[in-house]
Amino acid sequence: MVDETPYQRIFRRNREWVSEMTRTDPGFFQRRSSSQQPEFLFIGCSDSRVQAELLTGAVPGEMFVHRNVANLVHHADANLLAVLHYAVDVLAVKAIIVCGHYGCGGVLAAMSTDRHGLIDYWLRRVQDVMRFHEADLATMPDEAARYRRLVELNAMEQGYALSRTPIVEAAWARGQSLTVHAMVYDLHNGILRDLDASYGPSGALCGGHISSGVEAFEAWAALEPDANAAVPPLVTPPPDA
Repeated sequence: MVDETPYQRIFRRNREWVSEMTRTDPGFFQRRSSSQQPEFLFIGCSDSRVQAELLTGAVPGEMFVHRNVANLVHHADANLLAVLHYAVDVLAVKAIIVCGHYGCGGVLAAMSTDRHGLIDYWLRRVQDVMRFHEADLATMPDEAARYRRLVELNAMEQGYALSRTPIVEAAWARGQSLTVHAMVYDLHNGILRDLDASYGPSGALCGGHISSGVEAFEAWAALEPDANAAVPPLVTPPPDA
């Protein structure tokens, strides 16, 4: 289309999508406008190549989604906690997925000794995972393998941290059917892979987090938000911060 801007393209594609959905399923929008009953909460990375509905084949209404850089679970993140509360307590999802992806820029940045600005505060949790799994990562044959393994370990540990939140623990205490799973997405072939790290009311259901620093990670997961916020930053804040 001549002189179409990227912003205008959004609306054209939207109209085309609406037209196609209405043609193939006339009642599609009417059914979904009344309510939502998703079975899953998907916590993934903000990377534009990792779209939960697209890579899982889900349609609108099947999956509640939260995304952030490097798919992290910060216990002081009010945004994530609000999403988690609504998904578990209101929508009563049956499963929560933490999905990492190979080629994650956030994980790569955390591995670097360079400073990147504000994002360094956020990525502190990935560096925690690196420290807890130092022995595991040291067995990798090269830096590329180490990078891939850290992506996996990060997803597993964020799943574990999620299972230790008061929201999830309260759901299990009242007998709610809920499981937490970790998986990874491969940008190179489009395949999702289960990391064999799932959690339920009795603990790890299979595999679980295999950290040699389990005690350290559990101590972090138990932090109250105020204490968590007090962790020293990676970089010195600017004078006007």
